[in-house]
Amino acid sequence: MKFAFFDRIRRRKTDSETKSRPPVAEQPTVVQIDASALSRVFSAPVWVRDLGLLAWFLVGVAVLFVGLTWLLALTSTITIPVAVGAILATVAGPLVTKMHGHGVPRIAGAAIVLLAFVALGALIFLLVVGGISEQSSEIKSSLNQSADKIQSWAKDAGVDSPSTAVSATTGTSTSGKTLLEGVVNGIQGLTSLVFFLTFSAFATFFLLKDGPVVRSFVDRHLGVPAAVATVITGNVVKSLRRYFLGVTIVASFNALVVGLAAVLLDVPLAGTIAVVVFTTAYVPFIGAFVSGAFAVLLTLSSQGTTAAVIMLVAVILANGLLQNIVQPIAFGATLDLNPLVVLIVTIGFGSLFGMIGMVLAAPLTSAAIHISKELAAARAAEGEAADDKRGPPEPEPAPSFV
Repeated sequence: MKFAFFDRIRRRKTDSETKSRPPVAEQPTVVQIDASALSRVFSAPVWVRDLGLLAWFLVGVAVLFVGLTWLLALTSTITIPVAVGAILATVAGPLVTKMHGHGVPRIAGAAIVLLAFVALGALIFLLVVGGISEQSSEIKSSLNQSADKIQSWAKDAGVDSPSTAVSATTGTSTSGKTLLEGVVNGIQGLTSLVFFLTFSAFATFFLLKDGPVVRSFVDRHLGVPAAVATVITGNVVKSLRRYFLGVTIVASFNALVVGLAAVLLDVPLAGTIAVVVFTTAYVPFIGAFVSGAFAVLLTLSSQGTTAAVIMLVAVILANGLLQNIVQPIAFGATLDLNPLVVLIVTIGFGSLFGMIGMVLAAPLTSAAIHISKELAAARAAEGEAADDKRGPPEPEPAPSFV
């Protein structure tokens, strides 16, 4: 009892002292948060950032592409002849190399090949212009007869308009002249025909003569390892040559079909028609229209409307249904490209870069595909070689149960 009494007195004293003390302010609780964790909370998702970065890359590529297109258009007076010379030199380069292997200097071989190109171009020009000039009166007479038939068909259909007849007569009678004037004006659309031909010949000659040196220079300045540069330039050259091999196969087929139709219809200058069809086939799409118009006009001038319609059907078949049978075989064997891909890239490049783009679209696309395949195969081979060098992995030690 004595100790309990003292305990109660001590407890009361402690409580009174506690109540007499001033209240102590409660300290706020501080929570520490890492700043990097907050950045993750308020940042965009990863796929959104990747999509935005890709969009800016595409914008940069588009700006660069537009700038290069504008620059090429601005310097087309020089770039087009150089591109033509590069194409001719790439295709005909093996001839110079073969002559050089038989002891002919490269400069002499380049001159021989260039003179052959000039002679071939002059021969084709004379054949085309001579054929049209020789048949010009017959073409005009046949077109006038065709206009009369069109007028009679219009009357039978209930259309009797003198202005329509006059327009049809005038248009058909001057179509041959308009065709020639259109060709001449198209050629004159170049800054200078003389400059174009001379500069193209100049570029072709020196690229034929110094082809290996130029390729070595390009390989050294591509900014990639020498082996990769060799793969790139080699595939570009190979694809360009294979493309023209495929075009030659298709052109030969078209010339055979149209020339055979001209022979069967007893059209004069059937050989000239076949040569024109073969030559213009090297110009995608536009060449088919030019050669078809040439064949139909000559047939109309000599054999009349019915034969001209038959020739038109033969031209459409040669450049359409029958060509679709031969083209997959030709381009599939030479470029490993589907004809639909060839059509799409040719139209796309042509709309951006004109005639040169139409010619280079398919071979450059094929070259890009082959380059990516070869580089991927080379990387895989290097990985396998590295694995073989490291050897098989060491076996893990057996577990010990001691």
